[in-house]
Amino acid sequence: MSDHENGGDNRRIYYGVAIGILMVRTYFTRYLGDIGNAATWEFPVSYKIVEDAIPSKMTDLHNASLLEPFKVAAKELVAEGVSGITTTCGFLSIYQNELADHCGVPVASSSLLQVPFAQTIIGTKKRVGVMTYNGSVLQGPYLEAVDVPQDTPVKGMPQNSEFVRWINDGDVSISFDTLREEALVAAREFQAEYPDLGAVVLECTNLAPFSADISSELGLPVFDCVTLVNWLHAGLRPQRREPGV
Repeated sequence: MSDHENGGDNRRIYYGVAIGILMVRTYFTRYLGDIGNAATWEFPVSYKIVEDAIPSKMTDLHNASLLEPFKVAAKELVAEGVSGITTTCGFLSIYQNELADHCGVPVASSSLLQVPFAQTIIGTKKRVGVMTYNGSVLQGPYLEAVDVPQDTPVKGMPQNSEFVRWINDGDVSISFDTLREEALVAAREFQAEYPDLGAVVLECTNLAPFSADISSELGLPVFDCVTLVNWLHAGLRPQRREPGV
């Protein structure tokens, strides 16, 4: 989709930005690699804060209380000029179909969209596992909405961890090294519990700064919000390649 195409509407405010990101209102440090750090991207992105969306509400979406605010914010991004939408919380998978139908542009709500693809590429003898912010909640409709099998192995970050407190309380004093070590401990436990893992998908966008460390630790491919958005952008803005001289 070129810059002058925007869901059939040429009235737009800015140009040259393909990706719009719906932001949960948070105050923790978003390190390089996090979807909420603009330096993560090799292309421009546009952020829109969804005022009613706070961390404590993000794992209680089954009542659809936040669907309308996300739909409104997404439409605002599209009207301003983006040609694809993503979000800063993998639990928004539950709204994938509603947002895609509503926005008129491609929507990649959650890194969980990559689970079926990852399973296909690793074959049938290995399994894709999901690391998440809250393992007790990531089940049922959150998986069903994006065609993730209900028996997919899931590993949540401990709810008494510094990682969870970092997100919930916005505690900027928690160090990067502390967060990374907690993520690696969870990853090692995950692999020990499921030795047939062949790939890992990180539901939580805030685990993405540690993707390289997790991949190195487990010896497995890791897919996250960054691989998802890079894929989406590549489709929205394919590179023009001229024949060589």
